[in-house]
Amino acid sequence: MDLTVPAAIKITTHNQYVSPKDLSPATVLPSPLDQFRKWFQEATNPSEGTPKVQEPEAMSIATVNANGVPSVRVVLLKEVDDKGFVFFTNYESRKSQELAGNPHAALALYWKEVSRQIRVVGKAERVSSDESTKYYDSRPLGSRLGAWASRQSSAVGEGELEKSYADIKRKFGVEDEKLDGVNIPRPPFWGGWRVIPT
Repeated sequence: MDLTVPAAIKITTHNQYVSPKDLSPATVLPSPLDQFRKWFQEATNPSEGTPKVQEPEAMSIATVNANGVPSVRVVLLKEVDDKGFVFFTNYESRKSQELAGNPHAALALYWKEVSRQIRVVGKAERVSSDESTKYYDSRPLGSRLGAWASRQSSAVGEGELEKSYADIKRKFGVEDEKLDGVNIPRPPFWGGWRVIPT
């Protein structure tokens, strides 16, 4: 194994991005949320000659702790409704704890294939318990088990996650993950956040 590490990294490539020629206040929809949904539809179902965006739902969310120190990570966008942008996570994670203490957040989505970056600044609020449960119940069995087993933002020892996952399977009587008829309730510490643009 080569353990050589460069003293510095310099990026000297200069990618040329193609700016949309028709992007102006006169060509966008009055509602930013409507405009985002239109762009997202175009990203996932492009017209002929336009590339399809890979993982357009991947978005970065930035939060801050009580001392104003920022933290950013990638989450998956799961819904955009008339209020805002919804994602789901563990409520005991660092991002959830920081949102509980300071609901101000920023989102960024980068779609390289179409040279588009979308930024959102807003306030986060928990979605309703019913919304969280409805989404949770739609997830594959392994993802529902994983919500119980994975303690986000905490240090994990060697083999600890695998053991926790096996324990959760035993707890709910799951012998074969291919049998998706098992009822696994949503963990009380897991649910959704909605970032409402301000």
